Amino acid sequence: MRQKRFVFRKHLGKVLLGLCIGTVLVCWQNLGSAGEAPAAVEIWSYLKNNLYLEAVAHTFPLAAGDFGQEESSGPGQEFYQKYLLGMFPLWQYAGQRTDYGVQAEREMTYEMLLAREGVDEEYRDGERITVQEVEGGFSKEQESQAGQSQEGQESQAGQSQEGQQSSEGQPQEGQQPQEGQSQEGQQPQEGQPQEGQQPQEGAEPSQAGASTALTAAEPVVHISREKLNDFDYLIQNFYIVDKTTTIDGSQLNAAELLAKDMRLATTADQPQILIHHTHSQERFADSTEDAATSIVGVGEYLTTLLREQYGFNVIHDTGEYDVIDHDNAYSYAGPAVEKILAENPSIEVVIDLHRDAVNGAPLVQEVNGKRAAKIMFFNGLSRTTARGNLDYLYNPYLQDNLAISLQLKIAAEEYYPGFTRPNFLKGYRYNLHYVPKSLLIEVGAQNNTVEEAMNAMEPLADLLHKVLMPEGN
Repeated sequence: MRQKRFVFRKHLGKVLLGLCIGTVLVCWQNLGSAGEAPAAVEIWSYLKNNLYLEAVAHTFPLAAGDFGQEESSGPGQEFYQKYLLGMFPLWQYAGQRTDYGVQAEREMTYEMLLAREGVDEEYRDGERITVQEVEGGFSKEQESQAGQSQEGQESQAGQSQEGQQSSEGQPQEGQQPQEGQSQEGQQPQEGQPQEGQQPQEGAEPSQAGASTALTAAEPVVHISREKLNDFDYLIQNFYIVDKTTTIDGSQLNAAELLAKDMRLATTADQPQILIHHTHSQERFADSTEDAATSIVGVGEYLTTLLREQYGFNVIHDTGEYDVIDHDNAYSYAGPAVEKILAENPSIEVVIDLHRDAVNGAPLVQEVNGKRAAKIMFFNGLSRTTARGNLDYLYNPYLQDNLAISLQLKIAAEEYYPGFTRPNFLKGYRYNLHYVPKSLLIEVGAQNNTVEEAMNAMEPLADLLHKVLMPEGN
């Protein structure tokens, strides 16, 4: 019995030492691969620079002097390093793998992130919202079929008659409604401006009546610029920040963003605006196989309005980048956008027009007596909560992206209260890095009708004109 205890105690120390070493190596491997291991780097440095030299000194005492020198190119050191590394190749492999592993991880991550961008808009706080999961929605196969069933049409008609009670932004599950938002269909409260009245100073967004002129000449609501300088007020009333990313007041500074001049410098004798669709197959509740009833058809109507009503020179790219591989649509769309910009260097604005997918009732706002699908300005921050700034998805025009979307949002709340949902902030880049005035705009959702989406282009075109070509230009 005593002999067994002696043997157990004799090997216990070795087992514990092995477990400790194994734990250190596993932690170093995992954290080092993620690029987030300053402590692990220090441990590795200590192991190489101290324990390694001590082992050499004890094994080859005559070489201790050489290895103790600060110089790293002595003949004795080179000889013994080659000799030892030949005897222990695993040590050499571990040293070489550090740089290679990090580089391989970065390259793999870049490709994976580009692929993830293709479906990332469909995620809210890490949970994917697909058309199949949405109540009242349709699968992609059903969307591409000609017409919808009579039952589906009756359901949509019933929804359109229920007092237009879609709420601003339609918060996702687990999110609180944004401060200052009002339900549609409510009567304006005392003190709120009626149509034709002067706006109130400091009025909250979306508090005016739902119906406004198609091309509003005067603001219906005045948004206090002083209040916008309060970061908390700005976030709570005008943004939804997905939990997968972060932002602070240094990056989202309303005074600086609103002060940026977004007016076009190019005249209309050259192309000024590019409209394209990374997800060209996105359709609406009553869409058919005809592309004219898809998001591409909605983009064509926006193009017509901007050209004919406001005099912009617009290129509409109808390329299909999500047919072969939906998840890699941004990777396919990017080169096409680059080619168009190279051929037309005068283009200053790039609009990627999408259709969203949401839970709940259709996103509808009445504008000049017409039911219009609500729109949302979508920004990518090239930063995730898990990894911080994504240098390999760097966007040199991030501040300009934020500026133009905020200016459009404020103009929308003042001229067309309730027409826009809160601006949405997420972590990746979404091909918004080609020009400063880059926009990703979501038009309604899968349960809006084609007519509602088309109607939304009228106030959207007016908003673009107000921001890009203010009065007097």
